[in-house]
Amino acid sequence: MNSDSESLQHQCLCCLLTDNVKSNERSLECKENDGVENLLKEATASKSSQPKLGGTPQTFKLGEIPTVQDRFQAVLKRRLQIQVQDHPPLFPWETQLTDYPDFVDEPSRSLVPSWGWMVQQSKLNLPRPLPEKVFRQLLEQCQALVTSSVPLGAKLVQVVENFFPNEPQALNDIAGLVLRSTYRSASTLETMPTIQSDYSDLQPRQQMALSLLAAKQLLENLTLPLSATSPVVERQWLTSVGALNIRAEYQSLGKLTKLLVQAELPVKGTLTLQGSGTLAMTTSSTSGYLSVELGCEQLNPTYTLEVEFPEIDEQSLLFVINPTV
Repeated sequence: MNSDSESLQHQCLCCLLTDNVKSNERSLECKENDGVENLLKEATASKSSQPKLGGTPQTFKLGEIPTVQDRFQAVLKRRLQIQVQDHPPLFPWETQLTDYPDFVDEPSRSLVPSWGWMVQQSKLNLPRPLPEKVFRQLLEQCQALVTSSVPLGAKLVQVVENFFPNEPQALNDIAGLVLRSTYRSASTLETMPTIQSDYSDLQPRQQMALSLLAAKQLLENLTLPLSATSPVVERQWLTSVGALNIRAEYQSLGKLTKLLVQAELPVKGTLTLQGSGTLAMTTSSTSGYLSVELGCEQLNPTYTLEVEFPEIDEQSLLFVINPTV
């Protein structure tokens, strides 16, 4: 019975995401057909041998028009070439002409994208990618709320509500639908609908559903649940310079409890593990493996793991580790 309910919720969410898109496609198809019919009517009318009353027929010698057009295009092209040579265009950040080297001996930090966490969106199971600005704001909100103890449904609404401040009821309804829908099995992933329209062209309810789906998956990516029965959890986060792989492990040796975090870094970086007033930090000057650990008599409710990559972003990435007995 529960499986049937989840399937029904999944179907409802798919309909919500795609309903407006299909109606737009039908409207577009009708417009395209009308355009074709109009062109056919005009073509048929032009072939008619009856001239319009009051009209003066124009006569041209064969070959005149193509010759004039070719001549005009050649003159225009030559003038544009001369203008570009005399006044070369500048990049938006340039105030004058600048000569750049053919190659760079060492990677320059200024050439690295200013926000390196964006690539992770390619791992999310979404009907359509979000614009970078929207995804960035969602991730920032998720980072701010990932350590919050409020239920996941309320957390989702808080992450997305700034995008839709005047529609709290619709947002709550769709958040409940997203929570009750399952996207964990392979068969579910295959049936995720595809949206062809841009995010800005979607209806508000479709934007809500898409944003809530992204927020739910981001919060899951940023949360590492541990327990005595599942003492190891792994996460991967894609960056603009490669993958960050994290492995958190709960270890119990008699009365001593230890939380160990190992990470494979794509570039030099810093790991900071913190919980209940204790902190452990380690830094690597190169890419590769790095580990950090905290020991205590018993596990705390919440730990945070902060990952810093100065080469790709000034903003660090925050994970939360939730151990349970």
